[in-house]
Amino acid sequence: MIKSNVKKVIAITSAIALIAATAASTVTALNNSNTKTNVTTSSSSYTGKTPKYIFMFIGDGMSYPQVQITSDYYSALADTNNNDILEANKKLNFMTFPVTGCATTYDSTSFCPDSASTATSLSTGYKTYSGTINMDETFTVEYETIAEKLKEQLGYKIGIVTSVNLNHATPAAYYAHQASRNSYYEISEELIESGFDYFAGGELKQINGKNGDLKSSYELAEEAGYKVIKTQAEAEKLTADDGKAIVITETVADSGSISYNNDRKKGEWALSDYVEKGIEVLDNDTGFFMMVEGGKIDWACHANDAGSTIADTVALSTAVDEALDFYNEHPDETLIIVTGDHETGGLTIGYAGTDYDTFLTNLKNQKISYAKFDSDYVSKYKENNTDFDTVMKDVTKLFGLKAPTGTENSDTLEMTEYEYEKLKKAYETTMTRTGDEEISQEEYLLYGTYEPLTVTITHILNNKSGIDFSSYAHTGLPVAVYAKGAGSELFGGYYDNTNIYDYLAKLTNVK
Repeated sequence: MIKSNVKKVIAITSAIALIAATAASTVTALNNSNTKTNVTTSSSSYTGKTPKYIFMFIGDGMSYPQVQITSDYYSALADTNNNDILEANKKLNFMTFPVTGCATTYDSTSFCPDSASTATSLSTGYKTYSGTINMDETFTVEYETIAEKLKEQLGYKIGIVTSVNLNHATPAAYYAHQASRNSYYEISEELIESGFDYFAGGELKQINGKNGDLKSSYELAEEAGYKVIKTQAEAEKLTADDGKAIVITETVADSGSISYNNDRKKGEWALSDYVEKGIEVLDNDTGFFMMVEGGKIDWACHANDAGSTIADTVALSTAVDEALDFYNEHPDETLIIVTGDHETGGLTIGYAGTDYDTFLTNLKNQKISYAKFDSDYVSKYKENNTDFDTVMKDVTKLFGLKAPTGTENSDTLEMTEYEYEKLKKAYETTMTRTGDEEISQEEYLLYGTYEPLTVTITHILNNKSGIDFSSYAHTGLPVAVYAKGAGSELFGGYYDNTNIYDYLAKLTNVK
């Protein structure tokens, strides 16, 4: 575990700029955080049509930097006319949505909030403590979510899709109510009790409880009438006639999640495939609400892995394509919202070592995520006591970084002596760690809680590309909101994340 004082220093530092900009509009909310924020909105005058089909896409950890770096990277790849950036400008599909807004993300605890509290704000319109899901700060009041209201009051079918574990904080914020996001078994019980129609994503955590002595969550789900699907072949055959379904990814990646997009094998389902199947089973004449989380954007940013961040931001954008296809068939009845819950990592486009230059095409040399490099390579290095020269061959093959030659050249992937020695030191730290060591502040600032070798590789590749990260945690940046379709006009402007719920509630007239 990282030391709490380190986390507090990072959180306080990242918050200073945001405090000045938002203080006037947030004082009331912070002093009375279990009540609705008093931001003035335009929703009170809305008289338009209620959207029958609602897609809520949440890029976990995705703020402006994650979206922009992905756009810039593909612009750089497309730039074949000698730095004619304007001509090569590539935008993600949701960047062209007709309505854009900006939402603040602070919670009752911090200006650098966590996913549980920010997803609570998005789903219920209330602030709460970091780590808490849909409950007030006394842990005695439960907040009803927009998904629960749409199902109970309007009869909408509900779908929850994520690239991480289905009982992780963000998806849980649409069906669960827990004082702690770590109450995974209890969250699974609420998933089952919700009666929602379609769940798809990574495996449930702690399926037999914290001590492993309780009845399997999957067995409980089947007893409650859910069809639990654990293979892609079964998922492909799923239809609306099968009733309520829980689809678990067959190819289990790190922590039981869907594979990072840059690790995905040919034919393996991506986030978009689970969304496509969700549309197929949820489509009905009454209406549906589908929340889709790109959860591994957050995980990649925590690890300071820019290449995987870009890959999974693309995965989210590709999932949005499925919603756009549906929108084109029902343009007057469909609403699509794309946003983030918070920013992760303090990602910046620009690095002190490259001044005003970026070399984003360097990132195309990354062939694997940090997580798969850990599991498939670093674990074997430790087991076999692999020498550094052999490790460097893999580093060059998988990330493009090259050892210094001592000659002047223009290869932006050749490491300097300083970078090379830093990588060698990280290798030595990785090879000598047992896992029981106390992490010093110096080591935390260098490596976070990640494998020193792996995170140093991504740091060097990031920096040589003109990219940097300032944190292994979350930051206080506001997030972008992109909207298209019925009622989308409400989502323009600068407001708090709780207002996203307010607008949805107003549009659908739920009580």
